[in-house]
Amino acid sequence: MKVRKRTELGQYIVADPDICHGQLTFKGTRIMVKSVLYYVAKDKDWDWIAQEYDGSVKREAIAEAVALANDALLEKMGEQRRAA
Repeated sequence: MKVRKRTELGQYIVADPDICHGQLTFKGTRIMVKSVLYYVAKDKDWDWIAQEYDGSVKREAIAEAVALANDALLEKMGEQRRAA
């Protein structure tokens, strides 16, 4: 049986199998990164997003989520190009 463990993906983001079934969340919260990225994609102001989550998600945490999403997208595109 494979035991999954907590994985920190940066200063603000974590994947913990004991929190939200291992979905990416912001450390110390149950706020899912995908929910915040949804608001970013809808062009919501980052200060509005932070306020929406009662200050539990700081601008720096949102920036880290965007940067990690960007890196993942670029990595995925690189994999597709190598496979072609």
